[in-house]
Amino acid sequence: MADILLTHSYHLYYDRKQTRKMQPYPPLGTLYAAALLRSAGLSVALFDTMLNDPEQGFQAALNEHRPRVVVVYEDSFNFLTKMCLSRMREVAYHILEASREAGAIVLVNGSDASDHALDYLQKGFRCVLLGEAEWTLLEAAQHLLRGDEQGLTLTPGLAYLDDETGALARTTQRPLTRNLDLLSFPARDLIDTDQYRTAWRAAHGYFSLNIVASRGCPYRCNWCAKPIYGDSFAMRSPRSVAEEMRRLKYDFGVDHLWFADDIFGLRPRWVGELAMAVKELDAGVPFKMQSRVDLMTVDTVRALRQTGCAEVWLGVESGSQKILDAMDKGTRIEQIAKARENLRNEGIRACFFLQFGYQGETWEDIQQTAELVQVTRPDDIGVSVSYPLPGTKFFERVQAQLGEKTNWADSEDLSMMFQGTYNNEFYRALHDALHAQVDSWNSGRKPVGGEERNAASVPGELWNRVVQLEKSCRNTRPTVLPSFASPQIVQLHAGPSLS
Repeated sequence: MADILLTHSYHLYYDRKQTRKMQPYPPLGTLYAAALLRSAGLSVALFDTMLNDPEQGFQAALNEHRPRVVVVYEDSFNFLTKMCLSRMREVAYHILEASREAGAIVLVNGSDASDHALDYLQKGFRCVLLGEAEWTLLEAAQHLLRGDEQGLTLTPGLAYLDDETGALARTTQRPLTRNLDLLSFPARDLIDTDQYRTAWRAAHGYFSLNIVASRGCPYRCNWCAKPIYGDSFAMRSPRSVAEEMRRLKYDFGVDHLWFADDIFGLRPRWVGELAMAVKELDAGVPFKMQSRVDLMTVDTVRALRQTGCAEVWLGVESGSQKILDAMDKGTRIEQIAKARENLRNEGIRACFFLQFGYQGETWEDIQQTAELVQVTRPDDIGVSVSYPLPGTKFFERVQAQLGEKTNWADSEDLSMMFQGTYNNEFYRALHDALHAQVDSWNSGRKPVGGEERNAASVPGELWNRVVQLEKSCRNTRPTVLPSFASPQIVQLHAGPSLS
């Protein structure tokens, strides 16, 4: 029997795109919460939905552990949970119903619950733990296990329904954790590590686990939702990060790491100190992370290589300066090419996140992005369309255009949820064409710790489809390429379809 049963709602096999990629990671945020609860002497169990069927497996966990409190504690370091995928919300509601039938009190934390607290509370969750919630959970759990439900109303950082009015009520805001070294390492012993190892090695031939060195992001891109950490940013000490890397390397036998930070490498001095600590502890493991193009200076990139960095995912977003400025991105087009060059010089893979469909984007802006990809030749790309999330300036701008669909079902949905320049079919064709183009360059090249990519045989045909769809959507004047379009892009769009 356990005092508390922790779980989360992201199930890999309910997400078509992620199932094909087969890169599952444990729920790191949930494991941090578990570690804090245990350090306070509470009995904790965990049901991990990532690779286990939540429809059947969670009921078995309830029967085994008979918890007094169940907590759906989402992994705030998994970018997919920030998208508030509707299929995963359904899983959370299923967990709620099963838990209440078993007589447990049910709490919830996560981006979606923080954004839609009233909806979750009206479904039957006792309270919503808002934002960063480890300490809020500990305090709330102690009240509940003592039978002091009234104490919840004095616990900072949560939302609940007022008993008399049924209205949404919130307690005072809890300050964010600034000294991250106060937190124990995630309670990875609560997950089935062998299950992850088997999945990774079967799909890719190597084993990867996740880790974080920081929380939050201080930049203010106006489409980026931050319901957990806001605009704050806090870093662990380099020594603590290196020690955790060492344990993952020798105790868990990882071949690769994924730094799941929102942004990595913000402070060059910190990166240099991490490189030295990794060397001293013999903690080096190839890893990938995400960052910004303006942070990838020569010195930082060199330190990243010394630390073991093999792959950097950059928030490039667009090849149009107009769109970057509209996003409040704070980067310049020339910085993208420079970051790519610096990473290439140190033998680190450079991968681009690209976003299409932002308000005001035109065909010319899209072509500028295609040209940027053609010229810089990233090692990989991730293509998406602009996704309005509550709490962002972007959401406020397009809110009046939103229809009934306000969330993707899964990460492959790729649907426009506001009135963009083009329709879903166009953006999906654009996604396929860009991926085919990059795959054609990288055919046969094997990433560090990764699998070979099969090149699409007809990227030209896919681009012709994009052009045809653009014409059918626009149906006005012929396509006019920007005057600075490279010969490759001109060739890419040439042909009778442009007549």
